Amino acid sequence: MKTSVEVDNALVIDALKVTGLTAQDEVIELALKILIQMKHQEAIKSFRGKLCWEGDLEAMRTSP
Repeated sequence: MKTSVEVDNALVIDALKVTGLTAQDEVIELALKILIQMKHQEAIKSFRGKLCWEGDLEAMRTSP
């Protein structure tokens, strides 16, 4: 999809530096993927304390 947006130049330049990417569209696509991943992780937090688990955590920690 082709979209035209205005993005803060300093943000794009910093993002290009820290990611090693060379194109602005690659940086924007990566940013969107990370945003989506973070939102999915937030949804997972809603399960905290609501899932049943049976096992021996100590045995799992010590087994190779």
